[in-house]
Amino acid sequence: MSDLLRAPAEIKYAEELDWLESIDDGPKPFSWRLSPKMVRLFILGSERADALDREVSQKWFGDRSFVERSIVTLASDRGLLLIGDPGTGKSWLAELLSAAICRNSTLVVQGTAGTTEDHIKYSWNVSMVIAKGQSRESMIPSPIMTAMEAGAIGRFEELTRSTSDVQDALISILSEKYISVPELESGGGDDNIVFAKPGFSIIATANSRDRGVNDLSSALKRRFNFVRIPVVTNKKSEAEIVRFRTEELLRRHAIDLDVPPTLLDVLLQSFADLRASAAAAGSDDEKLESALSTAEQIGVLEDAVLHSNFFGERALTARTLASSLVGSLTRREPEDLAILNKYLHGVVEPRSKEQGGSWPEFLEGGRDAIATLS
Repeated sequence: MSDLLRAPAEIKYAEELDWLESIDDGPKPFSWRLSPKMVRLFILGSERADALDREVSQKWFGDRSFVERSIVTLASDRGLLLIGDPGTGKSWLAELLSAAICRNSTLVVQGTAGTTEDHIKYSWNVSMVIAKGQSRESMIPSPIMTAMEAGAIGRFEELTRSTSDVQDALISILSEKYISVPELESGGGDDNIVFAKPGFSIIATANSRDRGVNDLSSALKRRFNFVRIPVVTNKKSEAEIVRFRTEELLRRHAIDLDVPPTLLDVLLQSFADLRASAAAAGSDDEKLESALSTAEQIGVLEDAVLHSNFFGERALTARTLASSLVGSLTRREPEDLAILNKYLHGVVEPRSKEQGGSWPEFLEGGRDAIATLS
C-alpha cells in the first residue's frame, strides 16, 4: 500500500475488512462479503455496545439513517443515487459501501459531457478485431459490464453531468439486468448477451448544484432510490470530520507537525461565518464562488499543513492558515477578494480585539494574503 498515491478503501482497510469477515455470522444478501450490519459497522465505526474484541474506526460522518437506507437499497434490485452539494462525502460513502460489499470500489465511470455509451457498456480492441474479428476476446467491457459479470457494485460518478443518451443507456441495464451485444452472432446460445449476476447494483452520485445541466428522466429516476446527503452543519460533526482527515493527512505524508486544536476551531468558525454571510447575501456577486463545503475546509487545512511542513517552522500557525484560506477560496478576482476583505474587517477584526488568542495573527495573515493577491 505504501507505493500507492491513494489506496482504495478495500486496500486501505483490508486488514479490518478481513477481520470483520471472519467474525461475521449475519445473513448476507447475494454474494456480499459482509452482512448489512457489518457493512454499517465498517462505515460508521464500532460502539461499546457492539462488544467487539477491537475497535473499528468511523470512516464516514453523517446520519446513521443515510447509511442504513443506502445498504437496504443495495440489498434490493434497485440502483442507489446519492445526491447532495459538493463536498458532502457522496463519493467517499459510495467507495466505502462498494469496498465493504464486494471488496472492489474501482469499477467506476466518471460522468462528463464526453462520456459515451461505450463507457458504460463496451468497446472493442481494434487490433484484435482486425486480426480475428469481433468476439468476446476482442471486446473491452466497461466497468459497469465488469461489475455485472462479477455480481459486484458499479459506480457512476456525477451522473447528471453525462448526456441524456448515456443516462438512457442505464435504464435498460437497471431494468433488464443485461447488456445486449448485437455485433456478436448468437450461435443458439447467449454469447451476444451479458447477464448480471446476483449482487450487481449501481451506486450513482449527483451534484445538487448541477440541476438543469442534464436532468434525469422520469424513467431513470424510478429505477433509483434517492438518498440526499445534506451539508454538515453540526459543528461537532464537522470538527470530527476535519480532525479525522487531518490525522489521515499527517499519516499519509509521514509528517510530524503540531496542529493546535485552537487553530482547528478558528478554521471551523471562519467557514461558519462565511456560510452565514453567503446565506444572507442578496446576489451571487456577494457570495464566494466556493461552495464552502467540509471538503474545501479540509483542502484549506491540507494546504496550510503542507506549507508549514515544507516552508514553515514545522508547526501550523494562524498566519499560514489565513493565507491558505484566502488563497484557496479566491477564485474570482476582484469579487472574492472583496468578500474576504469585508469578512476580515467586519468580523475577524472585532473578534480579534474581543477574544484575542489566534485571531489577531489570523487577521494579519489574511490581510497580507489579500494584499499579495490584489
